[in-house]
Amino acid sequence: MSKTPLARAVALATLGASLTLPSLAQADFIGDSTISLDARNFYFNRDFREDVGQSKSEEWAQGFILRMNSGFTEGTVGFGADAIGMFGFKLDSGGGTAGSGLLVPDRSGGSQDNYSDLAVAAKARVSNSTLRVGQMQFRNPALTSSDGRLLPQVFEAAHVVSQEVDGLLLEAAHVREVNHRDSGDYQDASMSADRARGNNATSDAFDFIGGSYKITKDLTAGYYYSNLDELYKQHSLNLVHNFALGGGNLKSDLRYARSTDDGNRSNVDNKAIGAMATYSHSGHAFGLGYQKMSGDTGFAYVGGTDPYLVNFVQIRDFGRKDEKSWQARYDFNFASVGIPGLVFMTRYLSGDNIDLGAARSKGKEWERDIDLTYTFQEGTLKNLSVRWRNATVRDNFSRDLDENRLIVSYTIPLL
Repeated sequence: MSKTPLARAVALATLGASLTLPSLAQADFIGDSTISLDARNFYFNRDFREDVGQSKSEEWAQGFILRMNSGFTEGTVGFGADAIGMFGFKLDSGGGTAGSGLLVPDRSGGSQDNYSDLAVAAKARVSNSTLRVGQMQFRNPALTSSDGRLLPQVFEAAHVVSQEVDGLLLEAAHVREVNHRDSGDYQDASMSADRARGNNATSDAFDFIGGSYKITKDLTAGYYYSNLDELYKQHSLNLVHNFALGGGNLKSDLRYARSTDDGNRSNVDNKAIGAMATYSHSGHAFGLGYQKMSGDTGFAYVGGTDPYLVNFVQIRDFGRKDEKSWQARYDFNFASVGIPGLVFMTRYLSGDNIDLGAARSKGKEWERDIDLTYTFQEGTLKNLSVRWRNATVRDNFSRDLDENRLIVSYTIPLL
């Protein structure tokens, strides 16, 4: 995509500090750099269906996310830097409707007018291995940064990734603190696990090691070990297979995780099994999923992150103690009928057998989601995306709710 003179000027100014490097190094450091700006307008409405407590959570906000990823200097060891600049401000909130997760809460029960943060990481590369130290995002079975609100969640960590062997990806990290999506400050990590002791405890050390191996072009296996110090340990395995069938593709996604306590600050004990099969053909995709929890607690993961579960969806994760759940999903890409950029998804999930305690009957819940997105493919509005997300949740142990999210985002490549 061609850049305007203004865009080029902004990009070069951002990398101005690199001018002190030798000219030979600049060719890679600047030439391989990318800079983009994501303007995200987010309206959130969650309507609670009972006439008790807060009747709804409703906020509207504007966010800007500037992502800058440099190339590497030349030499045996190449050096570079990545940065994420984030700024969000309130457009509408108040009257007891705060708490959407879009904005930082204030002491009065409302939301702050604006918040910002800068995440910077230095990086070094040797051969096909890269070390990053600083603030960053993650996306793997052990730890996935949540990006479901106005600004993304980031972590303060040291992270190494190695791809020295063809088809094999290995990575490890030590994470110290987390900056949640509705916070402007870094803090120790907490744990999320249904009916587990220690949910209010925090830890300043989360470690993981693992990776994936492409056994064949259609079969990939992965394993991760993770540890939230003094709270939980987890072994996670997954297997993804693609199979050509009837002119389409059948994708199978199998997952297993074993979580246990780490010391006496928690009592985590969970086995999670999940399977998702999706058949895609001519723009259509049909999926069926099953998930089962067993053990003394629900699924354990770092609080505020996206858990690696096949039935983790818009609102619920269906990972409560002893819960069994299934999912039916349908996707359609309108490009197959001549409307590129328009995609539709709907799914229904139902869970039951939830352990709510000896004095209560078994819990059950269901969720229905609809997601419709259009991204402009050309012209002045190219890369402008409009997305509507709708969800309905009902259960017999907490508040029923209906939810709508309208997200307008515009990604502008600057370099």
